[in-house]
Amino acid sequence: MTSPSDAPVAVVTGGSSGIGLAVTQALVGRGWRLISLSRSRGPQPVDVTWVPCDLTDLTSLQQGLARVTDLVDGGRVDGGLGDRGVDAVVHCAGLLRSAYLGSLDARDGAAMWAVHVRAAEVLVDRLAERLRDGGRVVLVGSRTMTGVAGKSQYAATKAALAALARSWASELAPRAITVNVVAPGPTRTAMLDDPARAATPPQVPPLGRLVEPGEVADLVLFLLQETGAMITGQTLVLCGGASLA
Repeated sequence: MTSPSDAPVAVVTGGSSGIGLAVTQALVGRGWRLISLSRSRGPQPVDVTWVPCDLTDLTSLQQGLARVTDLVDGGRVDGGLGDRGVDAVVHCAGLLRSAYLGSLDARDGAAMWAVHVRAAEVLVDRLAERLRDGGRVVLVGSRTMTGVAGKSQYAATKAALAALARSWASELAPRAITVNVVAPGPTRTAMLDDPARAATPPQVPPLGRLVEPGEVADLVLFLLQETGAMITGQTLVLCGGASLA
């Protein structure tokens, strides 16, 4: 049985709700030790090391990552001692603002870029040296990254993650570190209740229902385990057939 100090360590963003919470709960349930970056703790498991961080604010992000690196470099995660570094980085944090041409808000676009793209850049850049050889990076994108009416700014920021993943996959391949994007279709999370989405409600995919957060977490886990060792630089779409339209 894996002892606490030998358990794999993951750094997760957005772990307080939605897909990020599902990923956090799934990893803890499988014995991982977690450091979670999010604005609020929310219902995250009590044994998760929570680092308060607002990803829309660069200073807050840098301060949060300074705390993360202190935890990792000191070998102290959830009270356990060890120097194995980081086994996985999972960027789940998301922000959605919808708007059609003629009503685009540059502030909304900048906020989504900060959460989806800038946060990913700073996070992976800061932790790359601390990722163990054979480690994993997973970025949560979106099926809409191919382009959807009313979500151009959101789609553009999510599409950028695919370019980052392919570039980093090439850079990190000599260390057997894989980098992939998981791109869910409409998922049953609180984001669907966001007033900014009211004008563009999600369409039910051909398979007849929305994606569940736990199903996205299962795909992330697949990539984090040995089953994902030979998958890198890819975007895996989980959408119930929504991309067929």
